Amino acid sequence: MNISAPGATSVRERLGSLLFSRVAGPSGPGNRARIHNTPGPRWFGPERPIRTVHGDASMFIGGLSALLLQSLHPLAMAAVAAHSGFRGDPWGRLQRTSTFLAVTTYGTARDAQEAVDRIRAVHERIRGATAAGEPYRAADPHLLGWVHAAEVDSFLRAHQRFGAHPLDAEGCDAYVTDTARVAAALGVVDPPRDRAALTALLAAYRPELRATPEALDAARFILRQPPLPWPARPPYALLAANAIDLLPPWAPALLGLRPAKGPKATSVRLSGQALTHTIRWAMASLPRPAS
Repeated sequence: MNISAPGATSVRERLGSLLFSRVAGPSGPGNRARIHNTPGPRWFGPERPIRTVHGDASMFIGGLSALLLQSLHPLAMAAVAAHSGFRGDPWGRLQRTSTFLAVTTYGTARDAQEAVDRIRAVHERIRGATAAGEPYRAADPHLLGWVHAAEVDSFLRAHQRFGAHPLDAEGCDAYVTDTARVAAALGVVDPPRDRAALTALLAAYRPELRATPEALDAARFILRQPPLPWPARPPYALLAANAIDLLPPWAPALLGLRPAKGPKATSVRLSGQALTHTIRWAMASLPRPAS
């Protein structure tokens, strides 16, 4: 395809706008302008790895994989199932999450802190008990630590496999350090600050992890019943296959999932490369922000 041809340009712009509207929502253009164009100091400068990772198309796969991994903690999953409304408003939840990531990664320090304060206020109100009677609080630093570790590990795994510019070892550690600033602001106690500490923390949570009925239900919804029109489902199926393949080796079996093996695994990863390349190409058609 000649991407400079008028028809190709039109397809590129339409696809980029559609993807952005799905991820950012109707307030996306205004939020984007405010996040990037408001003057003031920021938590992270333009050279920081967190900007490289969170601005890459690999986040589409990393985010989906993070949801699957996070669901394996019974208390965290119980809170999500009871309070997040992910089934009734999945796109709204995605858009709120993506906006929070954008504000804390690229926004002014003042806007980032205000976003964190709003999340903490919501967390303070969320509490309950699992079906087995185990109490949970969304503001519990231990649960916040799991959600953070699973998210950061998934984002970094995705970037190293599918990112346009994978990080070197020093950059990976710096990314984990960057994310620790946001985690600490949210209430995580002593978040990991390099990749070795992140790996150790994930291993420490392993004995607590299992697939509850809520987790299995969430996985079915995410992987098999996405709220998408039929034409979008084949590429989404490839996205989902790559999200499964990206999970730590021990995780898929807990969710009853079977990652592809051998040549099929290679094909899945090649499809992930193609998808992220296409997403990156389409999103590059959007007007570039100032910062």
